[in-house]
Amino acid sequence: MLRNTIKLSYYPLPAKPGEDRIQDKERYSVLKVCIIGSGGREHAIAQKLAESPHRPELWAVPGNAGIAQIATCVPLKATDVEGVVALATSERFDLVVVTPDDPLAIGMVDALQAAGIRAFGPNKAAARIESSKAFAKELMKKYGIPTANCEIFSDYEKAKAYVQAAEMPLVVKADGLALGKGVLICNTREETLNALELIMIKRAFGDAGDTVVVEEFISGPEVSVLAFVSGETLKPMVSAQDHKRALDGDKGLNTGGMGCFAPSPKYTKEIADIVEETIMRPTLKAMIQEGCPFSGVLYFGLMLTKDGPKVLEYNARFGDPETQVILPLMKTDLLDVLLAVADGKLAETPVEFMDSAAICVVLASGGYPEKYETGFLIDGLSGVPGDIRIYHAGTKLEAGAFKTAGGRVLGVTGLGPDIAAARGQVYSAIEGITFDRMHCRLDIGIK
Repeated sequence: MLRNTIKLSYYPLPAKPGEDRIQDKERYSVLKVCIIGSGGREHAIAQKLAESPHRPELWAVPGNAGIAQIATCVPLKATDVEGVVALATSERFDLVVVTPDDPLAIGMVDALQAAGIRAFGPNKAAARIESSKAFAKELMKKYGIPTANCEIFSDYEKAKAYVQAAEMPLVVKADGLALGKGVLICNTREETLNALELIMIKRAFGDAGDTVVVEEFISGPEVSVLAFVSGETLKPMVSAQDHKRALDGDKGLNTGGMGCFAPSPKYTKEIADIVEETIMRPTLKAMIQEGCPFSGVLYFGLMLTKDGPKVLEYNARFGDPETQVILPLMKTDLLDVLLAVADGKLAETPVEFMDSAAICVVLASGGYPEKYETGFLIDGLSGVPGDIRIYHAGTKLEAGAFKTAGGRVLGVTGLGPDIAAARGQVYSAIEGITFDRMHCRLDIGIK
């Protein structure tokens, strides 16, 4: 845990309900920052914050074995809103960074702010842009934001009748949060009807499947662009390309992400300008018009179609594993930016990135995303070159040794002047890391 006494900047402690912010410098302290979540994304955020010149004292709920090397981890669930608010109030955190989708969707930011705790992330109403695909699609339709045409159904028989007459292929999406697995691409009518049955009748994704979005299939290169957002203020990050399929050549099942690279060569300055004008800024204005202005990180999942860029999805948070390649390229102090967003001062804060490339390759447990075993010793981490970043996702520390504890175990990230150079560094480093049944894709960054 970081226990520093150097104060490079002063920030007011959060006020208790009904109190004004404390203005007495004698009662200022080293910044205490708590990160909510337990994955590789959260480790990347924690590591970037640990590099801040403000030298904050870091906490995490619940964290993981990697985060525990630089932060105090508290074994609460990331969705324990009451527990997190109580901890934040007791420890007087200066900032709570809420990163996973679930706590955002259930209103953790709302609860923290009501308790006088400064929080980074959208409130419950704004987080609907991710937690409800129907809300997002209706928003885009209402405000003319380019996306695939769709129909929304809460009645299985009506959805089935629509599919019987529709042109193929189609994409069927569970409306709610489904761990990134609620989107099914269907090439035939039979596949589409099976997808409807899986989601709406068999309840494969629980309540997330109460409503489904059935949309046209669109094609083209995919790209993810994350942006720091505060109301109408927009500060885009470097673009990235995620790899969701489990196997090389984009084959196998969808996962939470098997690797990523940044920037995307497909996302040119010309396309970026079009996206900002036709998608990003209209989205921010639409959210304001709907009475739920966005604050935090807004993730734009884009498809670069022959008809121009279109929105595939929004996320209301940092992506995973996009964060593991974007933050290492960030020149600006992340803590300054998070505080600026939380305080509504993003417009006054520059956000800059290096003119370099980064690649992250995920080392997963064999069998992921389906059945897999854990508890295997991880060898070789001490021999990884210093310029390689290792982000823990599914690990645990036992008797001084790291062991596997999840499907996605580690994210190995390297930087270079271009994607090819970064790719070479990462795969060279991976050769020295081993654990039983380790699996990774060997083609991250090639396409």
